[in-house]
Amino acid sequence: MPTRRQFLYTGAAALAGAAGVGCDGYLESYRLQLKRIEIPLRRLPHEFDGFTIAQLSDFHYEEHFSAVPIRRSVELVNSLGPDLVVLTGDFVTAPLVNLKHHASRQAAKTAAPCAELLQHLRAPSGVFAVLGNHDAYANPAAVTSALQQHRITVLKNSCVPIERGQKRFWLAGIDDALEGEPDLGAAIQKIPSGENIILLAHEPDFADEAALTPVDLQLSGHSHGGQIWIPGIGAPWLPPLARRYPRGLYKIEKTVLYTNIGIGTIRAPIRINCVPEVTLITLRCV
Repeated sequence: MPTRRQFLYTGAAALAGAAGVGCDGYLESYRLQLKRIEIPLRRLPHEFDGFTIAQLSDFHYEEHFSAVPIRRSVELVNSLGPDLVVLTGDFVTAPLVNLKHHASRQAAKTAAPCAELLQHLRAPSGVFAVLGNHDAYANPAAVTSALQQHRITVLKNSCVPIERGQKRFWLAGIDDALEGEPDLGAAIQKIPSGENIILLAHEPDFADEAALTPVDLQLSGHSHGGQIWIPGIGAPWLPPLARRYPRGLYKIEKTVLYTNIGIGTIRAPIRINCVPEVTLITLRCV
């Protein structure tokens, strides 16, 4: 028997087709929106007030569909001139069924053309990434290699300082929470007490764990906003670890979370009320 969510999802799709918005949902997957938000952080050094971060997520590279909004997002980000660019996972799409790893190896091959597009991103403080569940399920070593060969630094349970003069904050990243081996303790262990931490974690619901640590801001993706968002209801279906915080800005204890709804799609190239998103975050001192 279908679950309630599956029933609603199927019903929403049928209604969309009957209303003739299926085509519009297909076209919406090619559109691109810029979301500008300001996030105040309590421990941010004053030197970073106004520092900008461009966030992109969930590319799911496919030559005929997601490649289009990926190219447009790169052009848009570069026109904005952010200080830092972060990529929060799912560069490839893993298969539904993994037969002798052949299909996963094929999926991992799409990491290279995706990285070729993303290598054109420019930011003075660098371009950093973490892997998503599809990357970790397909072939994490191949995806990581493709990104790093194209000048994109992958953070796996590690961190780097982002500096301005004598001041800094720390950018940390964990391995995927669903299919990888995440170790937040290892990622932040060398960070001195009292210093600002921004965490890249593919799954947004990981924020419940991050909020138990000194993490100030978590940036995530994974949800796609459900790809279909029904006003008054929300997303009929959301993946595991994206059901508490599926889109937008949240506060969990002292940790701020932002969930980006992504660039690409999976299974069907359709988005309804979930336009592909580039987020430009401006950090503010409290």
